[in-house]
Amino acid sequence: MLATRTIIGIIVGSLVIGLGGYSLVTSLAPTISMNENFVIGSGESASFSIPAPKDAPQYMMIVGDAFDLKLASPGDGLNIPNTSYKKELVLDWTHTEEGQTIIVIQNTGASELEITANTNQTPDPFGITFDFMVITSGVIILGFSLGFTLRKPKGF
Repeated sequence: MLATRTIIGIIVGSLVIGLGGYSLVTSLAPTISMNENFVIGSGESASFSIPAPKDAPQYMMIVGDAFDLKLASPGDGLNIPNTSYKKELVLDWTHTEEGQTIIVIQNTGASELEITANTNQTPDPFGITFDFMVITSGVIILGFSLGFTLRKPKGF
């Protein structure tokens, strides 16, 4: 018969391994679609970095009183110099090469800027490392809980 702590440890360890495995499988996709909404206050600035593979479509809509924008995309992609805009700007581009798009937005108007971004990005390699750490933690939890069935440590 297994001890209660062993059963609880097996269940928790299995859940942790399962969640880490699921996250690892979903992060191994070639691109990740991100739908995000941002708000930038008056006088503030924001910088965005979008790592993306070749032929990845990108979309960004900026709505506000007035703002400055600088965008540089890899290869022959969309390149916009530092320019002032008013009311609304819709950016729709495709990466022609694998690389990183850099976007810098400065709110120069009296109202907040609302930014809607739909981007396709490459997965973060640190995310994959984190998934392996979660799986390893689950294995350690399983190992400790199974150790309770062999002998009970002093004090338990």
